[in-house]
Amino acid sequence: MSFIHNQPEYSVSEIAGHVKRMVEEIFGYVRVRGEISKASVNAASGHCYLSLKDDKAVLDAVIWKGTMSKLAHKPLAGMEVIATGKLTTYPGSSKYQLVIESLEPAGIGALMAMLEERKRALEAEGLFKSERKRPIPFLPETIGIITSPTGAVIRDILHRLADRFPRHVLLWPVPVQGQGAAEKIAAAIEGFNAMKNPPDVIIVARGGGSIEDLWAFNEEIVVRAAANSKIPLISAVGHETDTTLIDFASDKRAPTPTAAAELAVPVRSELLSRVDQLYAAKNTAMRKYLGFHAERIEGLARGLPRPQQLVAGMEQALDGLAERLMLALPRSLQMRYEKMQRLAAGLSPRLLREMLLRQEQRVQHVGAMLESLNVLSVLKRGFVLVKDAGGKVIQSAAAMPAQGTLSVQFHDGERMVTAGNAAGALAAKPRAKKAAPQPGLFDD
Repeated sequence: MSFIHNQPEYSVSEIAGHVKRMVEEIFGYVRVRGEISKASVNAASGHCYLSLKDDKAVLDAVIWKGTMSKLAHKPLAGMEVIATGKLTTYPGSSKYQLVIESLEPAGIGALMAMLEERKRALEAEGLFKSERKRPIPFLPETIGIITSPTGAVIRDILHRLADRFPRHVLLWPVPVQGQGAAEKIAAAIEGFNAMKNPPDVIIVARGGGSIEDLWAFNEEIVVRAAANSKIPLISAVGHETDTTLIDFASDKRAPTPTAAAELAVPVRSELLSRVDQLYAAKNTAMRKYLGFHAERIEGLARGLPRPQQLVAGMEQALDGLAERLMLALPRSLQMRYEKMQRLAAGLSPRLLREMLLRQEQRVQHVGAMLESLNVLSVLKRGFVLVKDAGGKVIQSAAAMPAQGTLSVQFHDGERMVTAGNAAGALAAKPRAKKAAPQPGLFDD
């Protein structure tokens, strides 16, 4: 049997659409408290997909890319939050989800848990190590201050600096809480470091407030900027009992903004007083030093004899030397005069003529010897000088060539002869040996 139904038929899309409209009408804008069980950001779209859970149920949620960039607190797994947004369905998979428009930690406990987790991560990187911290200059010329330009903090700091030691101040105005405060604080720290003439020290300051009010100084971007600052940095955020992560990354933490000004400069009046004390102490020490040595010199002087006694013996010795000198000078002159007379007596004209004559005879004798040894003089006595065709002197009969042209040099010229005819004649009559020089020829 077939039955006829009077109920209308719906398509899947129609059902999905009705459900979507009903859900969005009933839960158009809701606040949901839960723990983030997982959170992941899609690399391509930039949207964040997460789940909120309690002990009985799980709710899927999404944070669009535009909303993610505006969140003061980024979603982290295990963080208890209050999410505000609208509930909707996703017909493609018959799911419903919460589109989150704002996200905030659910109470102080959630913020503290997130703060501790962030602190452990940054500390593990070494950003809080004491070796990274730089000393604060004793007396800076210029102080850079990062804070709100309208709050009481800047007035307190300037007033305290004026009381202690007036310095040149550069103010970098920033919001100290709310959306975008962390980015602007970090940019101010980096801006001071990038200046051509940067300040000598930086003070990052804010008045007291709740953990939510101070949260900008717990953001990672601010902590990293403080740790990477090349300029010494003093953090002065909140009251003495307030602690933020910038306190661990800064070079010095001040309990209050006023205390930061006290850490930045000494008290001028105290320095002047200290200088006066040191000057007085120096004068006292100098007087004692000079007095001590004056007494010592006086004591040593008393042990010395009088100056007249010291030089009296020397004066007497000097008188004796002067007297001896006066006696010795005429005698010395007399001895030198007598010696000159003896030398002059040996220099008579006769002796000089005899010496010159002997030297003249010696020169003539040496000249005659040189003349006798001259080749031309030998040739004049009838000797000849025979050379072969190459100009080499023939010194023996055995060296005479059998044929060829020879050169025969006489004292008055040179003739060329044939070797065949000359050889017999020269061989028949050997040249007489040269007489050896007589001994003593060059003697005086």
